[in-house]
Amino acid sequence: MSSPTGAGAVVIEKWDETDFIGLPNKLCKERTMKTRRTRKQIEVLERHILEIFEQDNPQSVRHIYYRLLDPRMDEPLAKTEREYNNLVYRLKVMREAGRIPYSWITDNTRRGYHVSTFDNLPDFARQVAGLYRSNLWGEAGMYCEVWCESRSLAGVLQGDCNELAVSLYPCGGFGSLSFIYDSAMYMAERANGRQCRIYYVGDYDPAGLLIDKDLESKLRGFLPDRFPLTFERIAVNHEQIQLFNLPTKPRKDGERRLPDVRETVEAEAIPVGVMRNMVRSKVEALLLPDALAMAREVEREEKRNIIQRLSAP
Repeated sequence: MSSPTGAGAVVIEKWDETDFIGLPNKLCKERTMKTRRTRKQIEVLERHILEIFEQDNPQSVRHIYYRLLDPRMDEPLAKTEREYNNLVYRLKVMREAGRIPYSWITDNTRRGYHVSTFDNLPDFARQVAGLYRSNLWGEAGMYCEVWCESRSLAGVLQGDCNELAVSLYPCGGFGSLSFIYDSAMYMAERANGRQCRIYYVGDYDPAGLLIDKDLESKLRGFLPDRFPLTFERIAVNHEQIQLFNLPTKPRKDGERRLPDVRETVEAEAIPVGVMRNMVRSKVEALLLPDALAMAREVEREEKRNIIQRLSAP
């Protein structure tokens, strides 16, 4: 793909027929006939990108990509690595031009490792006080966690989970025994005899519909007998495909699992705002009325006390 060098530049994007296995025939034919996107087509694609971000942000690149796979759009993407890379480049151009704030895109696949230092004791007191969280779930009689299939999903759910003080686990496909064992031990310790509820978000495809069942089975295997755990898959399910008119694609050739599942949907196809509200409403329903507002008031008072005590001579 060539980079635009001026207002009239054209971005060259080449395809071959092997890139479009599994896509609708009409879309395959249209894509293979093209050799490049015109400036007008790029403008339409950028308009789609901005509309998706304006609906909700931040979002991951994968969320934007799967929304743009919808063949009902005026300028959809094809499901190829090349098209994904084209989107990454297009987002780079739009951010550098100031059309998309950098904060609108989340990337949970990379992180930095930092060392905290402090100018003096009052500075230490202020920063430590900022870490204080009131026990939002102390009176709820319930322990809750959110699990999701990928880190890109975690990137858009993390803010709500942090605010609601629930642990968030991106399992990255079928989870390893070590990861699930450690999670089960943490759950058992934190629950301390309370009812436990896990909400799960994952893809609607043969693998994705088995990942949560495998996860639940392994968790129960590590937890004590009769451990009070309720595991609920809240997305994606078949009813939501119809309800939200989600774009589907055929199952992979050669896939032998769950033969009744003919059409598949990536969880990232659900609009971010819809997904966040879905998870948030489920979690908040477990809390006492006004629990979040009361916890915030307690936190403000306790943070003032921490600063005063640590800053006192």
